[in-house]
Amino acid sequence: MRRLKPELALSIGRQRLLQILLFFVTVYLFLLFCEFPVVYRRISPPSGAATSAALAVQLEIEEETAVKSAPVRPFEQAYLFSQSAAPLNNPDLDRRRRRSPMVSGLAFNPPSVWVQGNFSELHKSAKDAWNAGRKVFEEFMSGKTLLSTQKMNRTEEKCSHSIMLAGEDFKKSGRVLILPCGLTLGSHITLVAKPYHAHAEYDPKIATLKNGDEAVMVSQFMMELQGLKTVDGEDPPRILHLNPRIKGDWSGRPVIEQNTCYRMQWGTAQRCEGWKSRADEETVDGQLKCEKWIRDDDSRSEESKTTWWLNRLIGRKKEVSIEWPYPFVEDKLFVLTLTAGLEGYHVNVDGRHVTSFPYRTSFVLEDATGLSINGDLEIRSIFAASLPSFHPSFDPQRSLEMLPKWQAPPLPDVPVDIFIGVLSAGNHFAERMAVRKSWMESIRRSSNLVARFFVALHGRKDVNVELKKEAEYFGDIVIVPYIDSYDLVVLKTIAICEYGFRTVKAKYVMKCDDDTFVRIEPVIKEIQKVPNNKSLYLGNINYFHKPLRHGKWAVTYEEWPEEDYPPYANGPGYVISSEIANFIVSEFEKHTLRLFKMEDVSMGMWVEQFNSTRPVEYAHSVKFCQFGCTDDYYTAHYQSPRQMICMWGKLQEGKSQCCNMR
Repeated sequence: MRRLKPELALSIGRQRLLQILLFFVTVYLFLLFCEFPVVYRRISPPSGAATSAALAVQLEIEEETAVKSAPVRPFEQAYLFSQSAAPLNNPDLDRRRRRSPMVSGLAFNPPSVWVQGNFSELHKSAKDAWNAGRKVFEEFMSGKTLLSTQKMNRTEEKCSHSIMLAGEDFKKSGRVLILPCGLTLGSHITLVAKPYHAHAEYDPKIATLKNGDEAVMVSQFMMELQGLKTVDGEDPPRILHLNPRIKGDWSGRPVIEQNTCYRMQWGTAQRCEGWKSRADEETVDGQLKCEKWIRDDDSRSEESKTTWWLNRLIGRKKEVSIEWPYPFVEDKLFVLTLTAGLEGYHVNVDGRHVTSFPYRTSFVLEDATGLSINGDLEIRSIFAASLPSFHPSFDPQRSLEMLPKWQAPPLPDVPVDIFIGVLSAGNHFAERMAVRKSWMESIRRSSNLVARFFVALHGRKDVNVELKKEAEYFGDIVIVPYIDSYDLVVLKTIAICEYGFRTVKAKYVMKCDDDTFVRIEPVIKEIQKVPNNKSLYLGNINYFHKPLRHGKWAVTYEEWPEEDYPPYANGPGYVISSEIANFIVSEFEKHTLRLFKMEDVSMGMWVEQFNSTRPVEYAHSVKFCQFGCTDDYYTAHYQSPRQMICMWGKLQEGKSQCCNMR
């Protein structure tokens, strides 16, 4: 046998060594890519620049937050449907739990040819909003929006100690006086004006006339403290609505009515009709809610005269009572002063106290960033004084509490029973923080429940910057990459369905708003009443509701040609099963899902379409409260951040009671 030369043997040995090294490098690279967090497994990779930008941002965020995952603490209690959940005290499993994607995997790829129908306009609006959102994402990637927080911090914004406007200047400003830093204790606003003479009123909202009726004569004005910096797409909240009605009130007499309106929901009105407040009624800083003025129906009966003679006979001294006329008179100048006290607002007219209105918990003094005056009034001048010199509230850090205990745990590795998607707006920092500190605490304790906020991009760059910081820290926000709009809330609902079915793999998906308080346990019990093999649609369901064709919430025949809406659950809180959520997302991606600007009606329409192929159990309960709250509620709507904390405190004491103090 021939022996190999030493040089040839050495060459073959080197080749084999090189092959072995290449093999180990290949195995190493294979293991490395298997260990890398695969975003595409959770976010479907559709075509389109908008979605690719969203994925790029998601990858960037995953890298940035790799070392910022929220610590997982032992759960104090768990709400379980089954024993399928993994053990809660396994630290190795906790470390391997999935991080929560910050960007929604919802794919919006409009077809080249739009579907002709009565809903195509909404698709076009969605396309524009999605394209605008793509540009915002690109700015995120380029770092253009990462401005200096010192320059953006509005807590350093200085405001005037007093503001004065003449009547003509106030009219030119749109009849709104801007209060940049709101009010503070002791702030006061003085109005010099003169009511117009009464005029004939034909507006059906004010006076309903029948054939042959004469027109109602009306003279009234509205003075409102408004929150101008709160919710986009909604009317400004009325922190104080002061409405003196000289003529035209339904009672036929002059009155003064006061109220508040939070998230377009009016509270209970306080009416002053000329009678003095009862002696047992609570006061406001020691002042009566309503002072007495002379009425045309004051008692002048014989009985009162008899009482007067009897008192004179027995020598009882007559108490002297001073009665004033109604403080506002047509074509007569008056000076009204509105003062912010410790317990409420106080109204003085011509130096005399007329009425006081207690604060309601939805608002604080600093929320009143504008004064609006409308109605039958000639305004001479307005003077606001003792105003705060610094902006006290609108810095997000004033609302957010960056504490680890409010962070969301990572997503569990196994499917969960319920996923709760909470609709929110970019600048709702206080609302989201109140939810984290109240009912969402029950979610963090459980292994079978997951909740996330769904937020679209805001029109203001600084809000988006703060939103990204909030999302990175708390890990409970999912950004839907389009520019937010009131008519496009329906896209967030579809994103909730996509996330709940594909990412969390939940058996049931619940949708609610960030001003909805949720009692988890009774909702679970309602779900358990339905067999697992049945599809579920649970909520406060409306049957045979007709679209409004006139007014603020009008729906045109082009938008909705049918005479009735399908059965639908009120939007503040409802539950669907996972197969319905999957159907909605699939139809949306195939461009066969009809969109409607009313999100809750849209869900009813989709469930009805699903019900045509597979039976759905419609479960109705009025305890999913649409307006406000009732005791023993399942969900309560229109709850302010303060009410959320109050209700959570009562719930910890075992009391499912409301905090209706608005």
